[in-house]
Amino acid sequence: MTVGDMLKRVPSVAFLGDVLEYDGVRLRGLDAAYTQILINGERVPGAGFDRSFFVDRIPAELVERIEIVRSASADRSGDAVAGSLNIVLRDGYSLDGGYLRVGGLQYDDELEPLAGAVWGGEALGGRLLAGFNVQGRRSPKEKFSQRFDAPGGELDNTEVQTDVRSGEDYAFNTDYLVDVGAGQLNLSAFFVRTDRVQDEDSLEYARGVATPPNLLTVNDNDLDIRTDNWSLGAKYALPMAGGETRLRVSAAGIDDAQSEFEYETEYLRDALPFPDADRFTGDLAELDIEDREYSGELRHARATATGELRFGMEYTRKQRETSVLEVRNRFNIPNAPAPTPPIPGNFGPLEPVPGGLNTLDEDRIEPFVRIDGQSGRVEWETGLRYQYTDLSIEDFTVDAEDQRADTDYGILLPSAHLRFNLDESQRITASVARTLRRPDFNQLSPALLTAELGDNDLLGNPELEPEKAWGIDLGWERRIGRGGVVGINAFYRDIADLIEIANTGLEGDEGPGTFVLQPRNSGDGEVWGVELDLSTPLTAFGLDDTGVFFNYSWLDSEIDDVFGSRRFNDQSDFVFNVGFIQELSSLGASFGVTYREQGDAYGRIIGEEVRTVYDGDLEAFVEKRFGEAWVLRLSGSNLLDASKDEIFDKFTTIESQLERDYDEYELESETAGRVFQAVLRYQF
Repeated sequence: MTVGDMLKRVPSVAFLGDVLEYDGVRLRGLDAAYTQILINGERVPGAGFDRSFFVDRIPAELVERIEIVRSASADRSGDAVAGSLNIVLRDGYSLDGGYLRVGGLQYDDELEPLAGAVWGGEALGGRLLAGFNVQGRRSPKEKFSQRFDAPGGELDNTEVQTDVRSGEDYAFNTDYLVDVGAGQLNLSAFFVRTDRVQDEDSLEYARGVATPPNLLTVNDNDLDIRTDNWSLGAKYALPMAGGETRLRVSAAGIDDAQSEFEYETEYLRDALPFPDADRFTGDLAELDIEDREYSGELRHARATATGELRFGMEYTRKQRETSVLEVRNRFNIPNAPAPTPPIPGNFGPLEPVPGGLNTLDEDRIEPFVRIDGQSGRVEWETGLRYQYTDLSIEDFTVDAEDQRADTDYGILLPSAHLRFNLDESQRITASVARTLRRPDFNQLSPALLTAELGDNDLLGNPELEPEKAWGIDLGWERRIGRGGVVGINAFYRDIADLIEIANTGLEGDEGPGTFVLQPRNSGDGEVWGVELDLSTPLTAFGLDDTGVFFNYSWLDSEIDDVFGSRRFNDQSDFVFNVGFIQELSSLGASFGVTYREQGDAYGRIIGEEVRTVYDGDLEAFVEKRFGEAWVLRLSGSNLLDASKDEIFDKFTTIESQLERDYDEYELESETAGRVFQAVLRYQF
């Protein structure tokens, strides 16, 4: 289990990955870049060009808890339009002892092992915790596609594809706390490595007839991924100047290396069918990303007459190097040698793609002040954060005079929160905060990408500024008995300076009817919704050992693009979770069931529109305790063998998309099978 598996039951959390993939968190259904992922309260760099962090890289065994922060506060970064998720790793106080765990996951086609160990206790004059986890991962998907010339039109071809993603995740974290002088020193580190191979093989048939005489293409596409995430941190807190002063320094990084080859052999380009090949295409691409963030913070907190005052300064230095190289071979058969094994020497020298070789330096200075207070039943918080950014990007694939671009901006982010305790069991909360979303790295590159959006070209814009949002959250919460809670929350976001694709008016590389397009701060949008959450034991019905949970989120938004009004891209219209856990105290056992479903999503860019539909997901577990130390847990996920279905509308130009003159209409369905897991845990 990973952090992604933990988060999929959280209200308003959606995912848009493949079946069995829970990586980029879409809080309130918005793109992953609108959600801020923190680890122990600090930002971590992600491999994605949109700055997002894949939460499925962190195993659940390293996690103490996950904090959901719906509205921003002044003493945290404001890069959180949809909200923040703070992944709190186990620290020196989490355990006094340890445990070992071993088990396996059974997929449709293979068994993958897992093992882990965690220990915590007194050591080296303080408190020490260390944990390690290794887990085999697999996602054996099958896909089937049908392609037409237009909706309701003639079937052009079908594609049968296997997509097997397999690999191992290795994770380690440690935390050490010790008293030093009048204060306390906290040293922490974590490291996560993902080794993964994605093996896609497909056969394409003319007119949907799956026989050798109708074979169109044979495609072999392999992607080898090795990603390292790491973080080192030190904090020292001590009494000072009538309060507490804390100094923090940290370094975090990600190294992402990917190597991909694609072989495609084409048939029926002439009158001779399989086994006579007509054309061969061989591509090799290598991506390397090295991202470092060095951060320091000095903050002070002290009591006031009505509450507490916090203020401080945070500085962050980001250095990111990106390299995307490729080589392409195209030749007709038999006028060239037969295909050779996919190694770089057989492809020729690798060359950088446009925009694929660049460095980015970003300095951020963020002073903040926050005041908390309480008067009777009313608790309040107000604060101000100023985020100044100085950014420089140098692209080595464009003309020398245009390869470097510098920009800077400063944004004031006020916030205010109010909590009114109606009585001992219920309260009302209200928040207002200004937040931002920074541009994607690839949008900032000044390179020109030909035929990137349909037949249109895309020109980067290093002068882009962040999107800014004002947000309001209003909620009601009531405790039920000793362990239950029910709540409802409504939210609204007004987002300005949206980064949308604009037409420069220049003719594109493909000639008349195509254009050079460019991202610009030219749009506005709104996001709103209601979240209902219930979790309680059924004590009122005499069922103290039965717990139920239910949450439902209704999500909506509106944005205008060149084609009219739509939701924010790929926002599901609802997210729904329901389940129960039953304790069997006399047997030392428990079991439970969870059902999850998210609504349809629609996305539209120039050249392509896609509708995504997921089936519901059913999970179940049973757990048996043996004595005081042993626990055996059996669980199953994707028990309904859910499918992901996508409908693609594809066009070549803006005009053809407006007039619904299709280049292609595609239906794709994907399944991955059920997964069963057995884990034996020994506690000492």
